[in-house]
Amino acid sequence: MNFLDKLEGYIGAFVDIVWGPPLLILLLGGGLFFLIFSRFVPFKFFRHAVDVLRGKYDDHDDPGDINHYQALAGALAATVGVGNISGVAVAITVGGPGAIFWMWMSAFVGMATKFFTCTLAIMYRGKDSQGNLQGGPMYVIREGMGKAWMPLASFFALAGTIGCFPVFQANQLTQIVRDILLIPNGWASAENHFTSDMISGFIILFMVSFVILGGVKRIGQVAGSMVPFMVLLYVGSCLVILMIYADQVLPTFSLIIREAFSGVAVQGGTLGALIVTGVKRGAYSNEAGIGTAPMMHGAAKTKEPVREGLVAMLGPFIDTLVVCTMTALVVIATGVYKNIGDNIEGVTVTALAFEEGLPGWGSYILLLCIFTFAVTTLFSYAYYGTKCLGFLIGAEKQNIYNIFYLASIIYGSVASVSAALGMIDGMYALMAIPTMTSALYLAPRVMAAANDYFSKLKS
Repeated sequence: MNFLDKLEGYIGAFVDIVWGPPLLILLLGGGLFFLIFSRFVPFKFFRHAVDVLRGKYDDHDDPGDINHYQALAGALAATVGVGNISGVAVAITVGGPGAIFWMWMSAFVGMATKFFTCTLAIMYRGKDSQGNLQGGPMYVIREGMGKAWMPLASFFALAGTIGCFPVFQANQLTQIVRDILLIPNGWASAENHFTSDMISGFIILFMVSFVILGGVKRIGQVAGSMVPFMVLLYVGSCLVILMIYADQVLPTFSLIIREAFSGVAVQGGTLGALIVTGVKRGAYSNEAGIGTAPMMHGAAKTKEPVREGLVAMLGPFIDTLVVCTMTALVVIATGVYKNIGDNIEGVTVTALAFEEGLPGWGSYILLLCIFTFAVTTLFSYAYYGTKCLGFLIGAEKQNIYNIFYLASIIYGSVASVSAALGMIDGMYALMAIPTMTSALYLAPRVMAAANDYFSKLKS
């Protein structure tokens, strides 16, 4: 075994450890604590959260860079991605339909987590080295927990600098374009696709660079335009398929709930493994507790932290309870998950379901959805990585990150990058440790602010 093989093995072991049961317990257990500690109060103001999102309480003179809607759209641009399409299919093929139930449970606790972490992002905004107001877990730790906790803040920023590189997204997007569009039409071959992948990579680079070099305001504006389109296109396409298979919708819900407590369909055959599968896919999907969304929501124009927490709470609802559920219903209702081979997984399963439901053009609709999902994810990740690097080396130098970010798009498009993907995946998971630690530590202050805000709202 050569050095690279050993390195890949070590990185694989590292990823298995950091994404293992302790992290899932931290995310799910912490979210459950937030749910109970808040006494479900944020959920009671769901309609008020929608009003805030609609701009009813916007004040252009408030501190921040983007409005509530743009903040949520920017955060959703990162979370509504390939994971909502391929991750759900993986959950079903590995854990069976019952895994979807546990994805739903992770979304409910994730909504509570988003409320706490994104409320804190406004409560404890701090200034960067250029005097600009910034939000995110590293500033929450510095401003809310004190200098003694600064190593934890730096740990988050370091993990975020690496974890937000777009190698995985660029790699998967290029592969999807190649497999669904280029190879079937004879524009590339399965054996020799370097040139086509390079061209795809440069097209992606051009689109992403145009947006991210404009900063958070342009990201918010573009995401605000694209996110509704991509969600409506995908959900609308799924609803058309579900109307064709209308007789299977209620049996599909029944199957999901029935198998959620059996564990029979999961590989390994245990209920515990089934729960882990669903929770892990849910964590990948909505990113609650990871710490990325607070960086976007921390840029919102508002003086009321609780308002932004309520808006952020809508993220897992849209991401997991709506978009992921649509994927699950299509994959299960069409029945394709029952007849797939061992070498077919992920996005290919969803593509087969779309082609089954909409013969001849279903896979092309899915390609458009995936392309939009993946590109918008790349917008937000660039902003997150830039903020993390700026915290570490100074805001005046943070744009250096964009150079490496754009270069990694080309690298991810043409290279076999399993080791790099593993390192990025592992560092991404490590971001949850400081995010959840700070949120749990400061949770009483969030509830004090929430009780005060909701009391004023009622009066």
